[in-house]
Amino acid sequence: MALGTDYAKQDCSLARALEVVGERWSLLIVRDAFYGVRRFSDFLVHLDIPRAVLTARLAALTEAGVLRKVAYQQAPPRYDYVLTDAGIGLWPPLHALIRWGGEHVAGSGPSRTFHHAACGTRLDMTGGCPHCALAQVPPPDVEMRTPDPDGRPHRSDPVAAALAAPHRLLRPLRGAGAFAGAEDPGNS
Repeated sequence: MALGTDYAKQDCSLARALEVVGERWSLLIVRDAFYGVRRFSDFLVHLDIPRAVLTARLAALTEAGVLRKVAYQQAPPRYDYVLTDAGIGLWPPLHALIRWGGEHVAGSGPSRTFHHAACGTRLDMTGGCPHCALAQVPPPDVEMRTPDPDGRPHRSDPVAAALAAPHRLLRPLRGAGAFAGAEDPGNS
């Protein structure tokens, strides 16, 4: 018997949130959207996700109002997937999960660190800047860094290589869409 996708008997905001972002791959798609990944082909190559699953998750996140589709090409139609205000609101819990995973699960430390772009200070667990006394640094003011001293990503895909350089959240990757050349089956 397949596992359901809702928590109908749970009267809880967390259960409702998990119905939107709790399916496998959903939070990784949201994470990559914060990193500047916008195109179907780039999500596909960076996440190494089955095409049908990516299509379904992007559709669900778009329907739920976490992402919105923005046309970047008319013929054939092609779209960027951009975080909405509701999607951007997922930054605090996503950041906390990334930090928690780096400290308690990964074993080798974080694969990415997040810093207040204005002063360079690493964000605390809650996404604040201790140096500037900001309780929450807005995502556009957050710079993502790869702490690996040689600067090379652990993955070899072109999206990971583009993300190896310091990069502000929500800024689209340059050259995005050219990495994999895969088409978005949901764009027709």
